[in-house]
Amino acid sequence: MTIAVYPGTFDPFTLGHVDLVQRASRLFDKLVIAIAASPNKHPVFNFEERVALGKTLFKNMPNVEVLGFNGLLIDFVAKQKANVLVRGIRTIGDFDFELQLARMNRHLKPDVETMFILPSEKYIHISATLVREIAALGGDVSTLVPEIIKLELDKKSTKR
Repeated sequence: MTIAVYPGTFDPFTLGHVDLVQRASRLFDKLVIAIAASPNKHPVFNFEERVALGKTLFKNMPNVEVLGFNGLLIDFVAKQKANVLVRGIRTIGDFDFELQLARMNRHLKPDVETMFILPSEKYIHISATLVREIAALGGDVSTLVPEIIKLELDKKSTKR
């Protein structure tokens, strides 16, 4: 059984993330979406909210599991008995950063491979950082995120 882990903060989940999950889930027997606690990033959605949103988004995908984690990613990967890390790359800047992470992960756990997946062209411009910024300024993110995420972002912006 090939188990892959797709890690990230997912604050918020974007259509690009959903695209990558759908595509990666066809390549592996099991895909674990690993949501990092990342408290230092000051996420819009807290850890529990991000995990709950992920579980809601992917509830109809039988080989996809959504779990939260705190700590070293490679330890989480080992605990899941995974042998592949899935990472999305949109730009050359993403590649440079992800390459460094992949090399360090290989150093820490040589039997885990990193697979880079390019998002579909229609989502390549979407980043969670930009979505957060647009939403915070009252912009329309309906073409960038799933509907449930838009609704939750709208709730957050009305609390400000």
